Amino acid sequence: MNAPDNKTVPQGNVLEVSNLSVNFKVYNDLVWAVKHVGFELKRGETLALVGESGCGKTVTALSILQLLPYPIASHPGGSIRIDGHQIIHMPIQELRKFRGNRVSMIFQEPMTSLNPLHTVGQQILESLYLHRRISHESANKRLIELLNMVRIPDPEEKAKAYPHELSGGQRQRIMIAMALANEPDILIADEPTTALDVTIQAQILDLLKSLQKRMGMAILLVSHDLGLVRRYSDKVSIMSQGEIVESGPTEHVFRRPSHPYSKQLIDAEPRGLAVPADAGAPVLLETNQLNVWFPIKKGILARTVDYVKAVRDIDIRVKSGHTLGVVGESGSGKTTLGLAILRLIRSKGVIRFNEQRIDHLNLKQLRPLRREIQMVFQDPYGSLSPRMSIAEIVGEGYQIHRLGNAEKQEEAVVKALMEVGIDPASRHRYPHEFSGGQRQRIAIARALILKPKLIVLDEPTSALDRTVQSQIVDLLRTLQTQYRLTYIFISHDLSVVKAISHDLIVMKSGKIMEYGTVDQVFKDPQDTYTQSLINAAFFRQIH
Repeated sequence: MNAPDNKTVPQGNVLEVSNLSVNFKVYNDLVWAVKHVGFELKRGETLALVGESGCGKTVTALSILQLLPYPIASHPGGSIRIDGHQIIHMPIQELRKFRGNRVSMIFQEPMTSLNPLHTVGQQILESLYLHRRISHESANKRLIELLNMVRIPDPEEKAKAYPHELSGGQRQRIMIAMALANEPDILIADEPTTALDVTIQAQILDLLKSLQKRMGMAILLVSHDLGLVRRYSDKVSIMSQGEIVESGPTEHVFRRPSHPYSKQLIDAEPRGLAVPADAGAPVLLETNQLNVWFPIKKGILARTVDYVKAVRDIDIRVKSGHTLGVVGESGSGKTTLGLAILRLIRSKGVIRFNEQRIDHLNLKQLRPLRREIQMVFQDPYGSLSPRMSIAEIVGEGYQIHRLGNAEKQEEAVVKALMEVGIDPASRHRYPHEFSGGQRQRIAIARALILKPKLIVLDEPTSALDRTVQSQIVDLLRTLQTQYRLTYIFISHDLSVVKAISHDLIVMKSGKIMEYGTVDQVFKDPQDTYTQSLINAAFFRQIH
């Protein structure tokens, strides 16, 4: 869907943010999240907001559509104008004419943004019906067009699926389709490619650039991925502690950053290699002919007519103290494999843990083993209960396994939080009071407190900026050395996988395409799919 060559993009600022400040009332204190931020965005232009988690990027973006939790949040000063219209304090009826129509937003965490009770097709159609006078037939035609546009396979069937039935990457693409439904003037993209592998990331952003060119759409890109920012943005504003510390044309800022924080951020990249591991260590985990098939049911009687073969004939061996990296595109079966190993979903085939076969054990027999096999989930916000304090979340497993009294539990919680770099004094706060990087550290502490032998990490750095990714990788390496932990590290980010893994499997369509040491796979990939993944990652690093 390319722009006609004779298309003239209208000039002029479509968005003007001036001296914007945001504070939050926390108990009797005011927390300043954004301080005197200003920028302009022209039609057809892309501006990137970058910075560490908690720096104020998303709060700034949400302010544009007044989506903050008012009156807890407030604007002590500043102005936001869209085509000259003042957005701050605009009546809600007027705001609705802008939201989802003239201005759309792709949210960072699709699982918490999509309604679990409605199919994804219904949710995209809702946006069309709210803002357009459109027939049912035209709306359904537009729905399929949008799903094809964002590369959703089998769009007619996927439109009938619920959010939990899709992979993380597919849910992100649904969010993009929903945002583009009404061809907005401004698209606010808050980490739009967080859950996507490197090849699909490029496809999605190429698509957004194509649509931008055709419609003259302005894009505000909020991202921690500096490779994508450099390739796809015209201007960049770097934020730190609620303030913009440097702005300018993207290439100029990347080549000659002037602020110390900008230099630190641009130089940040997970580096180094996996911790030294004993080549003669015993095998801790082994699978043989592991399969996970999900039935496809149709008709009034819901009879099984076919199967989705999510994991097919997987054989792996993970030695004690080693890390096995698992990479592949979204929907390739990476997370399903991790869940099957932990016996959180049904599977067929042999699973041996610590020389004991566990694939046939019932729930009661599995319970003692749960302490030794833990998981850190992809979405820390969704996996941490909003109704529990951090102390309760981290200490829950300790309590369930009856490892000590309340005093011992409190000591263990404090120690676990200190080990992952979280101030124990904050343990009585709740998940929403922490940044994305801090929530991921809390999720690691929850797994760590039980002193497990194996931790399955599902995209533990995908939602984090580069500096925090490096910190998390360093933390995981330190913990692995200290406790001789064994990891299964699931990720689409090859630079992170390379920095922590000893062995690597590459998955596609539920099957292993390549299996070897990290050096073997990166230096001499045998499969064409592996070659394409590595080439895509290398392209982003050098551009």
